[in-house]
Amino acid sequence: MRTCNRGVLIVISGPSGAGKGTICKELLEKHENIYLSVSATTREPRSGEVHGVNYYFLKKEDFLRKVKENGFLEYAEVYGNCYGTPKANVEKMLDEGKDVILEIDIQGALKVKENFSEGVFIFILPPSMEELKQRIIKRGSETEESLMRRFKSAYKEINYVSKYNYAVVNDTLDVAVSKVESIIAAEKCRVDRIKENTILDSKEGLIHEQLYD
Repeated sequence: MRTCNRGVLIVISGPSGAGKGTICKELLEKHENIYLSVSATTREPRSGEVHGVNYYFLKKEDFLRKVKENGFLEYAEVYGNCYGTPKANVEKMLDEGKDVILEIDIQGALKVKENFSEGVFIFILPPSMEELKQRIIKRGSETEESLMRRFKSAYKEINYVSKYNYAVVNDTLDVAVSKVESIIAAEKCRVDRIKENTILDSKEGLIHEQLYD
């Protein structure tokens, strides 16, 4: 007998250069049942971007209407454009038993936590601040000024780690991905997530555990 189990929302944050995007990419490639949450935005699509794949591109009036209808787990305005995580899309995938990754900044993650406490909140940390600095430098896209701004921002962001359920240090990518996988597996075994955890076999009088497949 199979049990229909609700998926898990995995919220991943961390400072720029910690490697959260790479970890999410690895998880998506390795696991067919893990899906990436697609955000909505009011900005114009860039060349090659596809509606529903990269973003849901909405008119501003439609976005604001969804805000009034409580249609986002979180939303924010950045440089005149609005961005948000559509609640209905996430709920639909979770109800279908799919696990959903939401890679998001810290402020957005904290808003999601207010609206969706059952989520699993994971903070990705660099092995050291010096290593973080070197990773940002290797990108080759930062001026000295922007590098220092990102570095100072990272110091502030790390202070929010206590707001998350888990912290994973991304020293070696494979190890960090394995730790996140272990967190997801452990969360699926939590008693409060199991909708039907026992079946009574009347013939044999045995109790069988019915956990996640």
